[in-house]
Amino acid sequence: MFETWHRPGKILKKKTVYSGRVFSVDQLHIQTPDGLEVERDLIKTAPTITILAMTEDEEILMTSEYRAGVNSDSVSVPAGIVNPGETSEQAAKRELQEETGYVAESVAKMTRITSSEGFMDQFADLMLIKFDPTKRVQKHFDADEFVNSHLVPLKRVLNWIKDGKVNTAQAVSAVSYYMLFLK
Repeated sequence: MFETWHRPGKILKKKTVYSGRVFSVDQLHIQTPDGLEVERDLIKTAPTITILAMTEDEEILMTSEYRAGVNSDSVSVPAGIVNPGETSEQAAKRELQEETGYVAESVAKMTRITSSEGFMDQFADLMLIKFDPTKRVQKHFDADEFVNSHLVPLKRVLNWIKDGKVNTAQAVSAVSYYMLFLK
């Protein structure tokens, strides 16, 4: 059906044109699996995790944080970068505790998604964390972040997604995956 599905292209030429704290940009000359030669700009990033953190009675931990890409506070679910040497599970536990003070009782990878594979190599592992809201420790924000967090009933989160109030791709993906395959 899809003969070239998941077959890699051949990088014929690569030049890094920008390198910053969070991402870099490469200009690539590629031979695609179906034989085309194309030029593409590729944003290279670290792997990430997106966390659907849920209590036993299906309250979802929602966060609000300023995001430069939309120049406003964005309501979503906890997320973060997987540090070198960390597994996705370790990163999810760390990010949950750093950003919200909650401690994971269990963590499981639901699936892996890509963000914008047309021009970015980033993927996000969607992680399901179960936690006890009565157990909390000190938050440890990064120097350049401040995150607000609230427990919200799953039904309300679903309505927020339906109404476009929660519209981050990772949050919509994590909640949708849970509803489709795990609930």
